[in-house]
Amino acid sequence: MRKVLVYVEGQTEETFVRDVLAPYLWQKCRLQFVPTLARTKRTKAGQTFKGGIVSYQKVRRDVLRLLNDSSATLVTTMIDYYGLPDDFPGKRSLPPGTPYQRVRHLEEAFKNDIGHPRFLPFLVLHEFEALVLTDPTHLARILPQYTAVLPRLQQEIGGLPPEEINEGRDTHPAARIQRYFPGYQKRLHGPLVIKQIGIQTIRSKCPHFNEWLNKIESLCDFGKGE
Repeated sequence: MRKVLVYVEGQTEETFVRDVLAPYLWQKCRLQFVPTLARTKRTKAGQTFKGGIVSYQKVRRDVLRLLNDSSATLVTTMIDYYGLPDDFPGKRSLPPGTPYQRVRHLEEAFKNDIGHPRFLPFLVLHEFEALVLTDPTHLARILPQYTAVLPRLQQEIGGLPPEEINEGRDTHPAARIQRYFPGYQKRLHGPLVIKQIGIQTIRSKCPHFNEWLNKIESLCDFGKGE
């Protein structure tokens, strides 16, 4: 059995990894996929608030701490590309080109800065809600009170692949969902929608996400996973 630690940005991603990705990978090849939520700050009383990326240095410290766990075969991340702090590696030297070229530039800079052979960086293009928009009809099934506005959301997205729905202030994936489905609660509804869509469908429409899972699955022993 191999264990992968996943450093996640927030409670939504934690739920998604725990309830959707971890069972998927365990059933497929007995790979243990364990989420660890970002730690943001501590109060004077010693309480830790968790969730959210405040600065890269905090991310770096958390990732290095996870890499100290010698029982982990790999440490990876699930952090939104949208809204990364300005001190994130590669942020100030983003190249022109496609979203896929830019995100790979950031991931490579992140990997080089951590400098550890058991580290695999992954940034979600452009954020978690892009996976939800793989098939927006499931939003209407989870939140049927907004079924009438579903065609407007679909028209607004047009033919854009989910990972190419952009990072504009009013047009990033979460902003589009909130505009038409104001009752959408990320932590509650996001993982439910994705579970209904199915990982295979998401992989077929989100090449960057699929590329990440392919790398994770390279650790699998499929002969023992049957």
